[in-house]
Amino acid sequence: MASNADFVQYIADQCSGAGDIVAKKMFGDYGIYCNGKIFGLICDDHFYLKPTVEVRPLLRAVDMRPPYEGAKPYFYIADVDDHDYLSALVRETCRHLPEPKPKKKK
Repeated sequence: MASNADFVQYIADQCSGAGDIVAKKMFGDYGIYCNGKIFGLICDDHFYLKPTVEVRPLLRAVDMRPPYEGAKPYFYIADVDDHDYLSALVRETCRHLPEPKPKKKK
């Protein structure tokens, strides 16, 4: 089951305090980016954040789940209604993720 476009937009809006948020369709669901860096997934109307050691203590509840069958576990974020909380999680996650690799020219 794919994610609802309204839910995807809601998550993007909730995370917007962290920077320029863009959701891109990927394999029927969505990757979500902040300032060009992918930080999470939206799958089946659920929000998943890439796990980082530094963000773990900031979580209200640590719930690790794979976003889809065969995936590595991500932080499952159930509390998506707090704009400041989500923005802080995204901002801190992105601080600790590597920079994206430059795209090769064709």
